Order: sequence, then C-alpha cells, then structure tokens
Amino acid sequence: MAEEQPAAKTNGNGAAPAADEAQVSVMAQYVKDLSVENPSAPQVFQWQGQPSLDVQFSLNADKIGDDVHEVALKIEVSARSDNGVHFVIDLTYAGLFGIRGVPEEAIPPFLLIEAPRLLFPFARQIVAEAVTNTGFPPFMLEPIDFAAIYMAQVQQQLEEPDAQGGEDGGEAGEPAKDS
Repeated sequence: MAEEQPAAKTNGNGAAPAADEAQVSVMAQYVKDLSVENPSAPQVFQWQGQPSLDVQFSLNADKIGDDVHEVALKIEVSARSDNGVHFVIDLTYAGLFGIRGVPEEAIPPFLLIEAPRLLFPFARQIVAEAVTNTGFPPFMLEPIDFAAIYMAQVQQQLEEPDAQGGEDGGEAGEPAKDS
C-alpha cells in the first residue's frame, strides 16, 4: 500500500500560492470584555411600559505585530425607562487578523470594513444571549453598514484638511478608528 503524502497548500485552483500573493486570515476571535448588568432586578420585572433602548458602537484597530492586527468592536446596549435602568450590556469582541502581501492603502479599509463585518454576527449573538440571560426577550442588533461609516469618515477627513495638520488632508485611507 502506498504512503499518503500530506496535501500541499493551494490557493483554491490547485496551484500553490505565490510568495507575494495577498493573504488575509482570521487567526482568532474572542470576547475581550463583557459586562452584563441588571441593576434593578427583581423590581424591574414588575415595571409597566417599554424601556427606551440605546445602542452605541465603536471600532479600534491596532497593529500588534508583523502582519498581525487586532480589530475590536465595542458594543454598548442599555435599556432605560422612567422607573430606572432595565439592563446594560457592554461587549468588546475582537479578532486577530493576519495580513500579508496587501498594499498599505488597502489595509485600513480591510481593518475598518471587512474585519468588523466578519466579527459582527458573533458579537450580535453574544449581545442577544446576554440580554436573554438578564431575563428579558432577546435583542437582535440591526446590521451595521461599516463601509458607509468608513466612507463618511474618509469624506469628513477630506473636507477638514486643517484638522489633519496639512493641506492634503493627511492619509485618506486611515479614518478615525472610533465611531
């Protein structure tokens, strides 16, 4: 019987990837911070009326090593009414992304559009489960258009060249990392 050889890595079409070919990988995804508060329990379950919901999010992207970047999606959800605070969820969900052979100008759009788009469904599920665990019905976050937010930030930077310390508006491909 012939010995089996380990399968060679290919780029999907049977050919080995070129050394200078762009490569992006999700190395890890993880809960970096999670806080779940239900400060008014058990009285909150006697309150009448619907609470108002407030949802805030921000992004942070950091280079943590050669070709390795961390993208952190922070989501804060709170429910409040005239009676008080129903619940507060504070989640930072992050991912490590390996990026090699990608042009420098393409890295910020990847980190601020595609990376959070990949992380969002997992963060959304964690928030829904956290809300359910406080005794309330699940809360499903609406999808976030990270591309539109990125483009708005780039446009804002182009319109505010003095704020960037020069006439050219700075690096158009690197908008502020917090939304």
